[in-house]
Order: sequence, then structure tokens, then C-alpha cells
Amino acid sequence: MDNIILIGMPGVGKSTAGVILAKILGYQFIDADILIQQEEGKLLKEIIAEVGVEGFIQVENRVNSQIQCERSVVATGGSVVYGKEAMEHLKSIGRVVYLKVDFDTIDSRLGNLKGRGVVLKEGQDLKGLYEERIPLYEKYADIVVDQTGCSVEETIEKLVKML
Repeated sequence: MDNIILIGMPGVGKSTAGVILAKILGYQFIDADILIQQEEGKLLKEIIAEVGVEGFIQVENRVNSQIQCERSVVATGGSVVYGKEAMEHLKSIGRVVYLKVDFDTIDSRLGNLKGRGVVLKEGQDLKGLYEERIPLYEKYADIVVDQTGCSVEETIEKLVKML
């Protein structure tokens, strides 16, 4: 149980905070989105374009279910919480930390959603996605770090105190 798993909406800074946190703790850093891209040999947006949202969620669930690591900070994709097996596995190998920010912050940080490989269902907008995912993030989180109005440094400081 020495891993830290970061979950949260796209744009909350899971990768940025994860790299810094790993350095502070002397841990490895794993970006789950990069693992998916390496395993599939394609960019996230290409996978989504080829197999659709549901197909991507299956790929993400499979790859995240197979992560084996120790003393690592794992930054997951925002849609990892749709994969029950992945989340159960991640909870079994570490503490799940939900990096939480308010909708307005997410809205201001995210530019082109499709270009980022964000998993949006047909006809869904960012607000709908946010409202759909928040209960899932809260369900799986062992620790919640509300970083609304915080810099990355302040977020890391809060997180280190909670660990």
C-alpha cells in the first residue's frame, strides 16, 4: 500500500502534481495515459476515434487493472473511474487521492477537449461530464484534496500533510 494513485477531472494537474510529489517522496512516477498509448501504439485521441468512447474505456480499464508498481505515484486518466476492475485494483495497491477543483476552474483550464483525448459521450458537454464523474471520484477516493484556488505548490503541501 505504498503507492499513491491520483484521480480527478482532466486539467486538475494530476500529471504535474504527480511528478513533483514523486520527487518529494523519492518515488517513481507513472502516467497511466502514457502506458495506454505505449500499449496500444496510438495516441489517446486516435484510440477514441477508432474504437469510440466505450471501447476506449475498456482499453483504459484493462491497462490500469494491470499496473504493478511499488513506491510510485500514478497519475490516471480522468475517465479511469468508469472502470470498476481498474479502480478496485488501484485501491488494492495504493491510496487513491482525488484532486478536486470546482467546475469554473476546470472550464477555464481546458481548451480543446477532443485534442486532449477527453472521453466525452455523444452530446455531452464539460458540465455534464463534471457532474457525472464527481460522485465516482468521491466514491473511490481515500483522500480528497480540494485544490480550488490553490497553486500546484499549495496542492502538494496539502497532499503531503494528508498522507
